[in-house]
Amino acid sequence: MVSGEYSWEEDAVRLREMGLEKLLELFKMQIKNIWRVDGLYFQGIERRFGVNAATEIDKETWRILARIEARDLKRLYGLEKVDDINIFMDMLLNTSWALYQTKKKVEINKNEGVFKVVSCKVQEARIKKGLGVFPCKPVRLGYLEEFAREMNPEIEVKVISCPPDEKDPEFWCGWKFILKSK
Repeated sequence: MVSGEYSWEEDAVRLREMGLEKLLELFKMQIKNIWRVDGLYFQGIERRFGVNAATEIDKETWRILARIEARDLKRLYGLEKVDDINIFMDMLLNTSWALYQTKKKVEINKNEGVFKVVSCKVQEARIKKGLGVFPCKPVRLGYLEEFAREMNPEIEVKVISCPPDEKDPEFWCGWKFILKSK
């Protein structure tokens, strides 16, 4: 380790020198850390104030994050508005939420896209800790609605299934995105 001050530019140079494989591992670790912090905060609020309070705070936090992520992704990819469901689904796959999911399924048909979380790390971790399944539908629906609205207000979000709904044997949660303007 070299002593001194570091700017973002100097960090970028250092990160480029890491090599692609190590950089991807670091990237994956940081995505996990975002979700670890989310889970730890949620559990702390849940213990202190109950699951309803934790869910309300979580819901609002993820709605705000969705708008930020959508704007950042549009800027990164040079997009003004997403007018194609294929591009929308690609942007969705690049969110911190989708990247954190280790097993997911995407289907695209004309102006509709379906995203299914086959293996949900959050739910599986809660079950392993004895906390039970978290009824995440209001949190995730709010997040996905805001993300879609920021990408294109003509994209409608529909829930296929998400806890507290009865779990489908094939996936934890499923979402349909419909581009209404095409």
